[in-house]
Amino acid sequence: MNTRTPTRRFEARRAAIVASAIEVMNRKGVRGMTLGEVAARLDLVPTGVIYYFRNKEALAQACYLNGVERFNALIAQGEAGTDVAERLTLFLDAYFAFRRQVAEHRAEDVVLFNDVRALNDATVNAAYVELFRAIRSLLVAPGAETRSRNALNARAHMLLAEVLWSIVWLPRRDPEDYGWVARRFGSMVCDGLAAPGARWDPVPLTDLMAARREDSAELFLCAATELINEQGYVGASVEKISARLNVTKGAFYHHNAAKDDLVQACFERTLEVMRLAVRQAEAVTTSGYQALASIAASLVEYQVSGNAPLLRTSALTLAPEAIQGRLIAQFDRLSERFASMICDGVADGSLRPVDVNIAAQMFTGMINAAAELRAWTRDLTPAEAVELYVRPFFEGLAGA
Repeated sequence: MNTRTPTRRFEARRAAIVASAIEVMNRKGVRGMTLGEVAARLDLVPTGVIYYFRNKEALAQACYLNGVERFNALIAQGEAGTDVAERLTLFLDAYFAFRRQVAEHRAEDVVLFNDVRALNDATVNAAYVELFRAIRSLLVAPGAETRSRNALNARAHMLLAEVLWSIVWLPRRDPEDYGWVARRFGSMVCDGLAAPGARWDPVPLTDLMAARREDSAELFLCAATELINEQGYVGASVEKISARLNVTKGAFYHHNAAKDDLVQACFERTLEVMRLAVRQAEAVTTSGYQALASIAASLVEYQVSGNAPLLRTSALTLAPEAIQGRLIAQFDRLSERFASMICDGVADGSLRPVDVNIAAQMFTGMINAAAELRAWTRDLTPAEAVELYVRPFFEGLAGA
């Protein structure tokens, strides 16, 4: 019997289900995705999805593996480069060209990896680690002397985080301008923000801990922030937050009216700390470069120290729709503040003439991606995090 036609139908239907699931996961995360919603988008009943995927976890696995495969194809284009700058440029050109195809509905989107750890699937975890290694390979020119493993991992984490964060701000540009964006984005990735010869001289901001309160509310904020960073909004349930603090659900509701109120407080606290860093830096620095370097160094040290995490910016993509718009607007105002500081640095000659709007988004993404930095580095101290992660952001990933 000829089975080619049924096989093609099976694969086509399976691909359609994966595409539907990706759309849902990118809005609600892996925990928020349901087979019912995936099926409804295709005019199917949930059992129609189960025929192809035995459960939600199997479908989520297929979505993530699809994303890894697509990213690996883009990375492969970068591997043709003969030096780091060319490798990064080829990869980023390919990536932004792909984003244009998605925006113009000429290609299916890929799943966001912001929530990948929430699935806790061994196959997906292994594939994602291999994807990370492929990204890292772009930072090493063939035959060139390499950096330490921690240094390369820190740079690879930054590169991947910036690429993934671009999904949030890129839609504000017209798709036909994505190539233009790629050139500016790539220039900052390769050569950094600092002007040639500018001195790396961040000033310690010693009062950031003033934003931390020593009370029960602070304990709930820290526990919720850690869980959202690890497992996404839905994964950070009331039960898990309570268990992390070894308290009852009753104790949770004694201190918090509802989970969404606590989530919003987590975002507000992150913004509070970042605004405090801006105010302190402006009071003690003498150039735009020094101000931004001081903010970034102190905020990354703040996170890596383990005292009080900041929420990942990527958590915004999975925040409840009722509060997401307001929170994104607040982060946008902060990014605009960073853009003004970058303008100051360009004017005083300490920073290169860059696209300040893109640079500000990259700066914000770099700071908050530090929440996961320790997942990719071994025994990294706060001072090493500044040297291996923050400094390359300003000096470029293609340099020495």
